[in-house]
Amino acid sequence: MSFPENPFRDKKKSESVVLIDIGADSVAGAYAYYVSNEQPVLLYTQRLPIDAREGESPERAMLRALQALGDVLIREGAPTLLRATGSGSANMVLVSVDAPWQETSVRTEHLEQKTPFIFDKSLVTEALKNTSSVPPGKALADESIIGTILNGYETRDPYGKEVHRASIVILTSLIDENVVEGIRLTLRSLYHTKNMVYIAGASLRYQAMRIAFPHEHDVLILDAIGPLVSISLVRRNLLVAVTEVPSHTIDATTRVQKVTDELAELAGRFPLPRTIFLLARELEAASLQETLCQADLGKLWLSDNPPKIVSVRGSHITGLVRQTTTPPDLSLLLMVLFYQYRTVMEKM
Repeated sequence: MSFPENPFRDKKKSESVVLIDIGADSVAGAYAYYVSNEQPVLLYTQRLPIDAREGESPERAMLRALQALGDVLIREGAPTLLRATGSGSANMVLVSVDAPWQETSVRTEHLEQKTPFIFDKSLVTEALKNTSSVPPGKALADESIIGTILNGYETRDPYGKEVHRASIVILTSLIDENVVEGIRLTLRSLYHTKNMVYIAGASLRYQAMRIAFPHEHDVLILDAIGPLVSISLVRRNLLVAVTEVPSHTIDATTRVQKVTDELAELAGRFPLPRTIFLLARELEAASLQETLCQADLGKLWLSDNPPKIVSVRGSHITGLVRQTTTPPDLSLLLMVLFYQYRTVMEKM
C-alpha cells in the first residue's frame, strides 16, 4: 500500500507527539507533528467532559473520561496522523495536569564562591538535587529553570560563563502520585511507549506564554482555564511569584473578588505591572474579562487608570502553530509551543 506524497515527509528530523490536557471538568487530547526548523502542526484535537457518576470519586471519573478520550484518539486521531505523516504512531506523550491534582511553586537558589567558577549544567543539576523537596503523597513532575542571573544580570545563554555569583529561578510542578499512577496505567494501555512527560498545567502555560509573547518583560498572567485560578507575576522577564486562588466553581463575581484579594496581597510585596494576560476557555473569556474590567483594580496600582487586560485567544497562538483542526483550543496550542521549547532547550 502506498501513500500520496505529502509535505511533512522529508529528510529533516521529525517527531509525532500525543498531547493530553487533564483539567478539573474536562480532558483533551491532540496529535502534534514537529519537523526541525519548521512551524509545528496540530493535526487533531478532541475534548471530552468529565461527568462523575453518583458515588464516583473525581479521580475515578477523570480516569474514565481519559480512557474514553484515548479510545477516540486511537480510533480517529491516529488515522489523521497517518494520512498526514505516513505513520500513525507517536514518539512521545506529553501530559498536562491541572487542579485539583497539581500544584506549582517557584523558588530561587543562589550560588556564590570567593573565586571565579564556570557556570555549567552539572552545577545546576547538583544544585537541584540538593535543594529539591517532595512532600509525601506528591510526585515531582517537572523542575524547569526559567531564569538565570549571573553576576547580577539576567541572561538567556548562561552556560560556560565564568562568574562569581549566580542565581537560578526554578519552577516546580508537583502532582498527586496516585493520580500520576492512574494516568500512567491508562495511557500505557493505549500507547506502546514509556516515553511520557508530566507537568502541572499552570507551569506549562506560563512557560508557553514566554514563547508566545517574548517582548512582554513585565506582566501578570491570570490563568483561569481551570476552576483553580493561578496568578504569575513576571518582573524584568523573571517569574518572581506564583499564587493560586483557593476557589473552585463559583459565580464570576465572587471568583473575581478572590482574584482581587490575591492581587492586593501581591501588590503589598511587589510593584504590579500594568498588563494582565487572561487565559480562559473561549466560552468564558469574554464574561470573565468584562467582570475583571468592572472590578476596581485601579486602586491596587494607586492610579485612576485600570490595568490593560489582554484576553489571550487561540488566534494569538495560531501564528506560531499551524492547526489543521477547528476550533482553536488554547490549552492544546500552548502545549504545542511548550514541547517545542522544551526540545530546543534540551539541545542547548
